[in-house]
Amino acid sequence: MRFDRDGFPIPAEFERPRDDLDGFGPPPRREPAGGGRSSALPQAGGRGVSSGREVAPRFGTLTDPAPLQRRGETPPLRRKRFSLLVLVALVLLPAVVIPELLPFVRDVVVEWSLQEAAGREAQGDVVGALGAVERAVAWHAEDAGLFIRRGHLRLQNRDPAGAIRDADQAVTLAPFAPQARRLRALVHTVLERPEEALADAEAVVGMSVPGDPESLNLRAYTRALLKRDLPEALADIEQAIERGAGDLPEHLDTRGYILHLLGRHHEAIDDLNRAIDGMQELRSRLEVSRGRADPVEIDLRIRSADQGLAVMHHHRGEACAAAGFKAQARQDLDLAARLGFDPTRGIF
Repeated sequence: MRFDRDGFPIPAEFERPRDDLDGFGPPPRREPAGGGRSSALPQAGGRGVSSGREVAPRFGTLTDPAPLQRRGETPPLRRKRFSLLVLVALVLLPAVVIPELLPFVRDVVVEWSLQEAAGREAQGDVVGALGAVERAVAWHAEDAGLFIRRGHLRLQNRDPAGAIRDADQAVTLAPFAPQARRLRALVHTVLERPEEALADAEAVVGMSVPGDPESLNLRAYTRALLKRDLPEALADIEQAIERGAGDLPEHLDTRGYILHLLGRHHEAIDDLNRAIDGMQELRSRLEVSRGRADPVEIDLRIRSADQGLAVMHHHRGEACAAAGFKAQARQDLDLAARLGFDPTRGIF
């Protein structure tokens, strides 16, 4: 309790907190009830109070609701809001942007990987090509075409067990895609599974346009390799040649091989001669086109032509041996081996 100069107690509501008097200006003054002005009187401890209406000090005090801030200082509330916005951006932007960008990044990686695989395969680096396609599969495991591509490379790398897994996966992802069944028919043939191979070859014919030459050629050649249903195989390939765009070397080779298996060796040699001539002509055209087309594509097609020639020379070697032309047979079989004839890799 405090007292005025006459000894009367000063009510509590008239008292100012002691800290308020430590502000930047003089203590507040009170006007007398009669409207006059009086100076604050000193009290014990050097503090001064006055009666009457309180007049606001000229300068703020330490208890003002809006404390002074340094020039350029961010208000705490604004600083908190800014921090919250930064936090939200760091959390939400990746969640929104990354899913939008991921398909684009995936497509870029897959395309780049396939281009690398093509370049390596064109140079004969099957292992390197396989690694590039495996990267593509890791980024896009729902693309049946990638499994088909890897399956062919695995077969060339003498891994039919891995190739059949890829073929099965491709069929699962695209059950009505003839390309997946073609691969699986080939791998089943390498694995000496005749019933499964014939079933897939039959499925390819069923999925294709009636009379499709390539499908008929596949079924005919699968039957020939398995030495099954040879008359039906001959009917298939003759229909394919009739419906095809001219006498394609691959189709003439199939018919020549079937004729050889049927014991018609001289007819077989005639077809195989035409098949080899046609493939050599195609290879020459590819060589001439160098510099005017994609070099990787040219190298890949030449590589495929050489593999086709390997098969054709081997077939003609067998037919010549059966017909009694021993020297020609040996020459063809040796050349086939040099060009890469290899049943364990699906080149047969």
